[in-house]
Amino acid sequence: MMEKEQEYLTFVLHGEEFGVDILCVQEIRVWSALTQLPNKPAYIKGVINLRGVIIPIIDLRLRFGKEPLEYNDQTVTIILSNHDKQNPMVVGIVVDAVSEVYKFNSRAIRPAPSFGQVVDNCFLKGLASIDDKLIILLDSKALLDHEELYCTEKVVLGPVAG
Repeated sequence: MMEKEQEYLTFVLHGEEFGVDILCVQEIRVWSALTQLPNKPAYIKGVINLRGVIIPIIDLRLRFGKEPLEYNDQTVTIILSNHDKQNPMVVGIVVDAVSEVYKFNSRAIRPAPSFGQVVDNCFLKGLASIDDKLIILLDSKALLDHEELYCTEKVVLGPVAG
């Protein structure tokens, strides 16, 4: 029986390679001006009007707590969509550069280790290795979830002292 393979679009963020389910990728756009919004977290860069749909643009680097980077000609916005008719969500994520498309079967994807309270695992789906590098696969459902994506207060449940 053939094992189902899934394709991932990979991109670079702060020197690491990340992958997102290609079925959620609506399009890839060069960085362009957007409309700023007042009173928003720093990682929400603003919104764009894409063919009549207002799409929030998230700087994934800032969302993941990394150093901001000057946008340049490598900087792209990946437009992600969840294709959910009941609760549609479209969001743009700003990344340092797009890398390539890889196919992984479920056996090639390892669960992400638990990093305790240090790393927010809600966006991690797992890790896949290609040649000598590890690719961090992101959970598209979490990226396309209003609660997860826009949560600014992280409730960390750690061991209870006492």
